[in-house]
Amino acid sequence: MMKTKLKAIDLFCGCGGFSYGFQEAGFEMLLGIDMWKDATVTYKHNFPNATVINDDIERITAKQIMQKLNTSKDDIDVIIGGPPCQGFSVSGKRMIDDPRNKLYKSFVNLVKEIRPKLFVMENVPGLIRLFDGKVKEQVLGDFSSIGYTVKVQLLSSDMFGVPQQRKRVFFVGINKEKIKNTEEFTFPEACYGEGLKEFITCEEAISDLDFVPVDISLGEDIPYKLPPNCEYQKRMRVGSDRIKNHSITIHKEKTREIIAMVPDGGNYKNLPSNLQDTRKVHIAWTRMNSKKPCFTIDTGHNHHFHYKENRVPTVRESARIQSFPDKFEFIGIKTSQLKQVGNAVPPLMAQAIAEKVKNVIERG
Repeated sequence: MMKTKLKAIDLFCGCGGFSYGFQEAGFEMLLGIDMWKDATVTYKHNFPNATVINDDIERITAKQIMQKLNTSKDDIDVIIGGPPCQGFSVSGKRMIDDPRNKLYKSFVNLVKEIRPKLFVMENVPGLIRLFDGKVKEQVLGDFSSIGYTVKVQLLSSDMFGVPQQRKRVFFVGINKEKIKNTEEFTFPEACYGEGLKEFITCEEAISDLDFVPVDISLGEDIPYKLPPNCEYQKRMRVGSDRIKNHSITIHKEKTREIIAMVPDGGNYKNLPSNLQDTRKVHIAWTRMNSKKPCFTIDTGHNHHFHYKENRVPTVRESARIQSFPDKFEFIGIKTSQLKQVGNAVPPLMAQAIAEKVKNVIERG
């Protein structure tokens, strides 16, 4: 007899994109830990039943977690998280022993102490290529030495219905003692792309939010003015009757004039030569392409523009591009909200992985 709901904890929860995907797949999120205060405030707002710890993970033990949750280790089915991995060297030192990787080490140690049925660790794509794959082998070694059979895969979010090309690497480990009668983990297959469903485009993601003027901010909580015009927009609006986090950035007139020179899908190369160097980054003056998924949105958002309007995207537009539903509300000042959105794992991508994780546990 299955327990009512599988239980998961998120060790680097941020604002909760990874957790939201797992929740949508039927998991109960018991806990989110993050040292960034703003992100944990947003997390608590959207996961009111979860315990939230705003602290440095290095200072938290498995015992403290269990006391806070008032539960036993055996109740934790899955641990998820995306620890930053900063310290890479090929000096023979294992990655887990590098002091710069103390956050990664904390993740491994908590998995070792709590021993969930599975863990899912997310990271940047470069991790698996570093030093001819030596870093990837170290990660696999660290987890197999504590009793997990680990698979690793690079996935792109647009293949799972996210209107954005965002590549992330996922390590998924199965606890060999707790999950016996199952084969190795298989990653979700792409549902969108060539020969499959059409990718979700920028326009499909946000065109129903286009009614805001470029020179007046309507505020952070406004009614919808346009009806949804595709399935994605309908899906994003479920459970929401107003638009939050949709106040625009009001640019100087000169900035708006420059943005206006860049066509749909264009970038700084479309500008007159005297304006091309006005910003010193190669992604400067890049406009979304309305007919394609968005490029990866980062935490700054100052160089990327709406496919039609002469302004940067709002927090809500960026959240739509990350596949956060409209009912998910971001807390904090706008720069903080944008950073929270940009740092997140896209919920629909997380959900695709979570469904597979759930299958393994139910079979095993």
